[in-house]
Amino acid sequence: MGSGEVDDLAVSDLGRLVADRYQLVERVGSGGMGTVWRAEDRLLGRHVAVKKLRIPPHLHEDEVHRLYERTRREARSAARITHPNVIVVYDVVDDEGLPCIVMEYIPSRTLSDVLKQRGALPPDEAARIGRAMAAALRAAHDAGVLHRDVKPANVLLGNDGRIVLTDFGIAMESGTSSLTKSGELIGSIRYLAPERLRSTHTEPGPASDLWALGATLYQAVEGRPPFRRDTPIETAYAIATDPYEAPRNAGHLTPVIEGLLVKDPDRRMDVHEVERHLADATGTRTAPLDPPTRTDRVPDLAPPGRKGGGNRRRTVLLSVSALALAACVAGGALWWLEGNPFGRHGHPSGAAAAPSASASPTVSAPPAGYHLAKADGGVSVPVRDGWTRKTLPGGEVAYIDPSGLVGLRVNVVQFGGADPLRHWRETEEDQTRRDNPGYERVRMAETTFRERPAGYWEFTFDGRARKFRAAELAFAGADGTQYVIYLSAPDAQWHEYRQVFDTAVDGVRLGDGT
Repeated sequence: MGSGEVDDLAVSDLGRLVADRYQLVERVGSGGMGTVWRAEDRLLGRHVAVKKLRIPPHLHEDEVHRLYERTRREARSAARITHPNVIVVYDVVDDEGLPCIVMEYIPSRTLSDVLKQRGALPPDEAARIGRAMAAALRAAHDAGVLHRDVKPANVLLGNDGRIVLTDFGIAMESGTSSLTKSGELIGSIRYLAPERLRSTHTEPGPASDLWALGATLYQAVEGRPPFRRDTPIETAYAIATDPYEAPRNAGHLTPVIEGLLVKDPDRRMDVHEVERHLADATGTRTAPLDPPTRTDRVPDLAPPGRKGGGNRRRTVLLSVSALALAACVAGGALWWLEGNPFGRHGHPSGAAAAPSASASPTVSAPPAGYHLAKADGGVSVPVRDGWTRKTLPGGEVAYIDPSGLVGLRVNVVQFGGADPLRHWRETEEDQTRRDNPGYERVRMAETTFRERPAGYWEFTFDGRARKFRAAELAFAGADGTQYVIYLSAPDAQWHEYRQVFDTAVDGVRLGDGT
């Protein structure tokens, strides 16, 4: 069916009465599988949007059935979500044997159309749109619904300022079967998360929607998607394997975009932290989005089956004055002027447990530009050539870049129990927040490393002249010894140094031989 035939069919529908109730007044949008009309609800006397399914003539019967069911699922999925940033579905009706979705009508333009007409948006405007999208995704995920097709074309910018996420046509509800064929990819290729491209047999999770949010925000401020190539195959390959060009116009949105476009879904920024950062960026944050950190007790820092550990505790929790000395010795005058880029409680912040699902038990050889260096406790780690080894008070080893502002540490640590997140939330985060001005959590989440449990923590804090960002992975070796890999760098240069952290994680060799 040619485009002229489609237009003729759409025009012929003008004025029709659907389900003896909804009179089609104006076509407001169309796509490969459907047309959206502004219609008048003759019963209630209001305007609504009616989405009519279009069936291409070449489809087989089973494919037609899937389209029918997908349309009904779109209505069901959206109807489960009650949120001002999610389209409201009123009804599903039958029209000439085809299902139609009746939704609220929002006079609006899509974000995609706005970007085509105006070009890239200022960071403040993109942050306002992103916050609404994040709130919509949180509501959807809380209702057990994954959107799976987040992109600028599915974001409505209402004439009244309202921002709405729409088109849940390929959404998936928890506990329901997929409507895709085996090996079939559903969604818009430029916004598909890497994990969805690596395995078409693995169902996506909430993190995949958040990657798409990151790609949408990137396009909003840069005017183009983060992975734009000449063909879909090249685009998919780039998303799965290549880095993206650092955003140049994102301003205060840079940490959010970088936190969302992390290829490992276990390390990707979660929706609550996205909302918090975007609320701060738009000046609309009124209350903490996270539950308060418990400070009523400090757990024993010794590992299970072992009491005491006070020497080790002093190593983990250095005094502020010792840290100031460490900063001066390790990094010279720049560190002294900036404040300690490692944070102000010595050890980068306690933690516990073990490594990443995507990480292979096979230890990677150091890439070009790195060498294997021996750190604390018999641990070896790939370090960038030209970085200087420094021994800090307590015997801890750090590797400092030539600027004196970036540092990598690998520590043997001791915690109470084997749960790093609990330890961080109950003790270390509160201490970090107290001792580091401007502390903001970016992400704190469970992960795995070399097929064992681990914890990942990323946060920002203020130096005297600039903001810093830090990331750490806490995990246990095969013999139960507990380790932390930690990197801190100026936040504005984080995209340059994140690879140092990933390389250290991929190539670390532990004292137990793993």
